[in-house]
Amino acid sequence: MAPNHSADRLVAGSALDYSENGPIAKGDLIGLYTSVGWSNYTRNPDLLHRAVENSLWKLSVWDGRELVGLARAVGDDASIAYIQDILVRPDRQRNGIGTRLAAAALERFAHVPQIVLITDDEPKTASFYRSVGMTDLGELGVRGFARFSF
Repeated sequence: MAPNHSADRLVAGSALDYSENGPIAKGDLIGLYTSVGWSNYTRNPDLLHRAVENSLWKLSVWDGRELVGLARAVGDDASIAYIQDILVRPDRQRNGIGTRLAAAALERFAHVPQIVLITDDEPKTASFYRSVGMTDLGELGVRGFARFSF
């Protein structure tokens, strides 16, 4: 389901539409998450769809009717915002879409004292998040804990 919003020009020759908190069809989500290899999410399409739709905030990026990027956050919008996902189709990466999504999330939650995310332990991922102004928890003198049950 493609949104009907104003277009941004981020990729040469391609108008991209950004939709804040708009609905996203389950099939579009599965396509995007599959494209980046996030199979833990795609194993249960209903759960993924419900999780995205129940997010505190989401920003989807569309090229026509194709979902090419998404950022979403959960939290209380007062003391903590957790950036749950920032993803861009591999064939659309390195064109500023991920940077725009991260910047939008950080701007949206600028009033929140704790903005947190967990990501893969890869140099390119760490470099990306540093480039948008985030800091590795270890550099802040704190430790993070998690329990996963995928």
